[in-house]
Amino acid sequence: MELGGGGAAHLVSNSSAPPARRLKVLRFLVVVAAVAAAVSSQLLPPSVVIVPSSWPFTSAPDFKKQQPLAPPECVVFNFGDSNSDTGNLVAGAGFRLHRPVGRRFFGKPSGRFSDGRLYIDFICERLGLDHLSPYMESSGVNFRHGANFAVAGAMVAGAAGTFELATQVRQFRHFKARTEDLRPRGLGSGITSQEFQNAVYTFDIGQNDLQAAFSAGLSYERVLERIPAIVARIKNAVTMLHEAGGRKFVLYNTGPVGCLPSMLARRRGGGELDRAGCLVDHNGVAGAFNAQLGRLCGELRAELANSTVVCVDMHAIKYGLVANHTAHGFSEPLMTCCGSGGPPYNYRPGKACGSPKVKACADGDHRISWDGLHYTEAANRVVADEVLSAEYSDPPLRLQTLCTSPS
Repeated sequence: MELGGGGAAHLVSNSSAPPARRLKVLRFLVVVAAVAAAVSSQLLPPSVVIVPSSWPFTSAPDFKKQQPLAPPECVVFNFGDSNSDTGNLVAGAGFRLHRPVGRRFFGKPSGRFSDGRLYIDFICERLGLDHLSPYMESSGVNFRHGANFAVAGAMVAGAAGTFELATQVRQFRHFKARTEDLRPRGLGSGITSQEFQNAVYTFDIGQNDLQAAFSAGLSYERVLERIPAIVARIKNAVTMLHEAGGRKFVLYNTGPVGCLPSMLARRRGGGELDRAGCLVDHNGVAGAFNAQLGRLCGELRAELANSTVVCVDMHAIKYGLVANHTAHGFSEPLMTCCGSGGPPYNYRPGKACGSPKVKACADGDHRISWDGLHYTEAANRVVADEVLSAEYSDPPLRLQTLCTSPS
């Protein structure tokens, strides 16, 4: 390495230079020599520059006056069932979906149980993120802004070995550990430790637990008895994620299961209907579950240090969609778009959407229910808008703010 024109070397040899000045230059030359040696021996790449602590010709930079670092990337990890599964059941179990599923946005089945996008897709779009890739997909995935662990059919208290909530949490812990192992080699998702901590962890699960209990013929009272154990498992899942470093949690309560065409078509003994045409007992159980989940949110806020816990009233959002359907541009709110059997629900068990000879309505933009269990893209868009408004959130904290604010 050369120092052109004698420069600093001349200052060191010049006895007329002030002693303090010569000492600073000498320190500089020592550092330069060390850097040169490191580069030549490949201890440091040539692009690395070490700035000596006492630079002789300019003042050291004042880091206190520099702008703060940009906030970390917005990252979302989702846990749930088919309401937010973007392809895990298809990828993990080899389950096949058939047209007309996916016709609306993707033009073909995309692993989602809808004619198009789910509410979580719209939320990601509004947050400026790509759609969440399913954790179990093996190719074409992008985990830079998070991952989706939700699986269609998943329950909170499912059988061991299934994709129950506890399994999804274990999958996340594996994902995080592998990301941290691969990061030093420039491999993996690229999510940093700070981004894992600053990420938003969302939960939309529990509906299948209630539906399964009703489908098994359990009485209203017996279904109610199961709720505390379900809520306790949700608490355990959130606590495990907090222990893994998570600090921001969003819990969606369950929707009005009594308004699903699939449940209405199966009702026994002329179950009582409310003014919107929904099953009173089913929605009563959903309300009891949601009340306990709301209390859980309060417990988590008190027990989890340095955390934010938001509870979103998905029940109110979805029930409002049915009860006030005309205000949102929908007609026949309890009528399935892709199904069979005709009015009033166009749903027959065993003749699900995608089965031979089962047709879909011409325009799903005016229907809420896609297949008797899941929503159309049009309905999912409204749900996402309501979630993002924070009007149904406790506390009323917008996801846009939660996602980018430091934890």
